[in-house]
Amino acid sequence: MPAKPPPPAATVPIAEALRASAPLGRLGDRLRLSNALFAEVAPVFPAALAPSLRAGPVDDEGWSILCANAAVAAKLRQLVPHLETRLREAGRPVAAIRIKVQPR
Repeated sequence: MPAKPPPPAATVPIAEALRASAPLGRLGDRLRLSNALFAEVAPVFPAALAPSLRAGPVDDEGWSILCANAAVAAKLRQLVPHLETRLREAGRPVAAIRIKVQPR
C-alpha cells in the first residue's frame, strides 16, 4: 500500500491561522464566547430539549441559540427571561438572546 502523500506546503493548522490573522482571531474569540455562554445557561434547559439546542453566533447585538425545530424554539422562547437572569448573575450579560430554528 503506497504511503499517504504529505499535505501541501500551504496547509496551516487552524489554531495557527487564528493566531496569525486578526479577523480570524476575533472570530475565534466570538466562538469561544458563544460556547461559554451556552455552557452557562445549559443547566436551565429541560433535559428533553438540550439535545436539540446548540450555541449560535454572538455579535454586538446579542447572542443566538440554534434550535432543531419550531416546537423547541417556542419552548425555549419561554425560558429566555431565565437565561438572561442566569447570564446576568454570572457577569455575562448580552444585549439580547435570539432563538433561531436551524435544523441539523
